[in-house]
Formats: sequence, C-alpha cells, structure tokens
Amino acid sequence: MGYLCAITILWAFSFSLIGVYLAGQVDAYFSVLTRVALAALIFLPFLRPAPLKLAAKMMALGAIQLGCMYVFYYQSFLLLTVPEVLIFTILTPVYVTLIFDLMQGRFSARYLVTALLAVLGAGIIRYNGIGEQVFVGFLVVQGANICFALGQVGYKVLLEKEKNILSQRAIFGYFYLGALVVTVITWLLFGNPAKLPTTPLQWEILIYLGVIASGLGYFFWNKGATKVDAGTLAIMNNALIPAGLVVNLLIWNRDADLLRLSIGGAVLLFSLILHERWGKQPQNRPEFN
Repeated sequence: MGYLCAITILWAFSFSLIGVYLAGQVDAYFSVLTRVALAALIFLPFLRPAPLKLAAKMMALGAIQLGCMYVFYYQSFLLLTVPEVLIFTILTPVYVTLIFDLMQGRFSARYLVTALLAVLGAGIIRYNGIGEQVFVGFLVVQGANICFALGQVGYKVLLEKEKNILSQRAIFGYFYLGALVVTVITWLLFGNPAKLPTTPLQWEILIYLGVIASGLGYFFWNKGATKVDAGTLAIMNNALIPAGLVVNLLIWNRDADLLRLSIGGAVLLFSLILHERWGKQPQNRPEFN
C-alpha cells in the first residue's frame, strides 16, 4: 500500500502538467517517446540477463501498459479537459477485476450495466456539449484504462509465477524497452517534427515526467501491485481521481463547472460501487514480497 499511495500523490500532478503545458503544444507522440526513453535510461544500468520467455513477457507488458496506454492517454487531452480525463478513468478498477475474472473463465452482466452507467455519467459531465468529440474522448480514455489495467494484472500474475528468478529491479528495464518499441513506431508513423518543445519549461516537464513520473513511478506502482490483492489494487486505481482533481481544480482550473463534474462523477462512482457489490465474490490471492 505504501508504494501505491506514494505514487498516487506523485501522479496527481502529472495530469495537469500534461493538460496545461504539453497538450496541443508539443506533439503527443514525441512527448510519449521522450517519457519512455528517459524511463528506460533510468533502468538500463540495473538490467540483467533473463530467460528469453520472461524478457519477452516483460516487454509485452511494457508495450501494453506504458506504450499503448500513453498513446491513448495523450490523445485524450486533445479531446477533453483535465478533469474529464480524470473522471473518465474511474472505470479502470472495473477493467482490473474484469481481466482477473476472465482469467478465471467467468463473466458477469454487471460489466455491461457498469459501462452503460459510465456512458450516462460521461454525458452528464458534458451535457451542454455532447457530440462526437466527447464520446470519442471517452472511448480513448477507456483504451488507456484497459491498457493500464491489463499491464497491472499481467505484471502481478507474471511475478507470482516467476518471483524466484530475478529481482524486479533487474528485469524492469525490459518493461520499458517494450514500451520504447511501441513509442518509436508511433512517432515514426504519426509524429509531427514541427511541434517539438519550444520552451525550457516544456523540456523540464518532459524530463520530470520521464525520469520521475514514468521511470520511478511505474516501477514502484507495479511493485506495489504485487504486494496487495486484486481488490485493493482496483481501489487504489481510483485514488488517482480525487488526488488529480484537487490539484487541477485548485491550481489550474478554478473555473470548472463543479456541479456537472460532481453529478456526473457521482453517476460514475455509483457504477463502480454497483460493479463491486453486484454478485462480486471475494478474491483470495496470495501475496508475495
């Protein structure tokens, strides 16, 4: 829990830094590439040879949880405000538990009901501007949520099976290398070289996001995920929302429509509570260090 709480506080500032200083000003694919490349550099000195199968799985998880997630995540800031991006991430715990359930070969109708309620909540938040951009933005955030959830679950399950091979620090570099493959490809295919950072502040923010928020953040978040059960992990995913909202609304976005955000957020929160309580059986999974 300590790791997850600390990274929640750390990440609370990342949403606003991206939305205020980078989104629409710096090419999203370049921002993603820079963050991942810096994060990879942090862990390359600790990288140790690992069995090919383990290294490949770590790279695949990094490609999904970090590489693909960031591609969706940065695009969402071009479609939505920072508070909307934050609130639309509320379904991440649903995806965490859904993936665990699918691994156990079961599925519940509560996922469909949860999704419909979440769409309703999203509509309330932007009731005076419902259009293609809003729902595309909502779907883009869900793409990021699914990638983030899939990576967490996959990492937790993988480390439960491979916990005695190498320390997490010795293999986490493969995670960033996998993400780097995705971000290099997307930059080469879709990047806009005309929209590189133009101010020292933008470069400083990218360095902070790459070294601290990504480099250290994802390592300690995933390490924390291996030390708690699935239910706690799902709950901690949503702790990012109030933390990020407080930072954004108090510092950068004081003119936000708090009433609509509150009502729509309440509907989304209700969908999450319903998902957790509707026929959900306790999950007993081993913890390990």
